[in-house]
Amino acid sequence: MPTPIDRAMQSRNLFLGFAGIVTAVSLWSIWGGQDMFPKPEDPKGEPENWTEDEMKRWLNARNLMAGSSATKEDLLARVKANMRAPRT
Repeated sequence: MPTPIDRAMQSRNLFLGFAGIVTAVSLWSIWGGQDMFPKPEDPKGEPENWTEDEMKRWLNARNLMAGSSATKEDLLARVKANMRAPRT
């Protein structure tokens, strides 16, 4: 005579319920949780001290397209021209 545990182990509903929970947790961790690839923060400090990569990243984050042939001086001029004045 089968015990209640034997009947539960052979139940499709139990298996489908467990599979649904695992699927839901997996989907939440992939799409609903945190950003898997968080955006890098803006560089801090004065733009004169930023590297070329930091200036390009800052410009590209604002859709100002840095350009691959721009010199460091060109990038610095574009960054300074597009920086907002500090609020006082």
